[in-house]
Amino acid sequence: MPRQSPAWFDQQYNNRARVADSADILGRWARASQLVRERSRCLLDVAYGESAAERLDVFPSDVPNAPVLVFVHGGYWRALDKSDSSFVASSFTDEGAMVVIPNYSLCPDVGMDRIPLQLVQALAWVWRHAAEYGGDPMRVVLVGHSAGAHLASMLNCCDWKAVAPDLPHHLVKGVLAISGVYDLAPLRQAPFLQADLRLDADSVRRLSPAQFPAPEAPVYAIVGALESEEFKRQNRLIRQAWGRRVVPICEEIKGCNHFDILHDLADPAGRSHQLARRLLDLRWYSALL
Repeated sequence: MPRQSPAWFDQQYNNRARVADSADILGRWARASQLVRERSRCLLDVAYGESAAERLDVFPSDVPNAPVLVFVHGGYWRALDKSDSSFVASSFTDEGAMVVIPNYSLCPDVGMDRIPLQLVQALAWVWRHAAEYGGDPMRVVLVGHSAGAHLASMLNCCDWKAVAPDLPHHLVKGVLAISGVYDLAPLRQAPFLQADLRLDADSVRRLSPAQFPAPEAPVYAIVGALESEEFKRQNRLIRQAWGRRVVPICEEIKGCNHFDILHDLADPAGRSHQLARRLLDLRWYSALL
């Protein structure tokens, strides 16, 4: 990459500034999510760890032994909350999946190293408890958006047996990574982020999935066609790093920016929704409708 100015990195990575109606979209997410929680069967703020941030929301399906979609929210590791993302759950629970949305601590209250470790514990909770809520722990799929896509990609590389002996070797069956950042080095050059993230060369190396060995479970990498060139490059990068076998899908979603791509995920007709269904193996359920 040619040397660029800090202002260029801010322009490429500051999505709230790039998308003129981003505040309105985030408000719509919050209102739609509140409605979903009010109208759906759900269990809120279930503890998966000891800290106040280590809580998750469960949206069961009426289908027994349902596959489990774990949605990891974005916000550049420093903003947003699981309660902003409930709106993604209802279309998937209607189609026969259980949905789990975990929270995690935010920077700068914690360092970025802490967040993946929290989500490892959240996934361990899912494995151990999904069946209590009608889910199949053998079919856990991660969907992550933005920072959540980075975190989901890291979780896909976890050595689960090293976490605890009761966990399976391959806890994650697939990942839909939406608008992710897989090489954190450019974020060190973005002034609007670096004050909170406090990245250095060592943390970039430890926390950049593109520098990890390729995992076993498939990753579908997508990005909005209206996103910045850097986000499109990051999407291509994870395929370059891990290869077509692991990343068989590497696409730009037409007409979507960094935020409204989640509307495509929530829409049963959306391309990203269909990709999530494929990973969840919900095709059998459609045949029953």
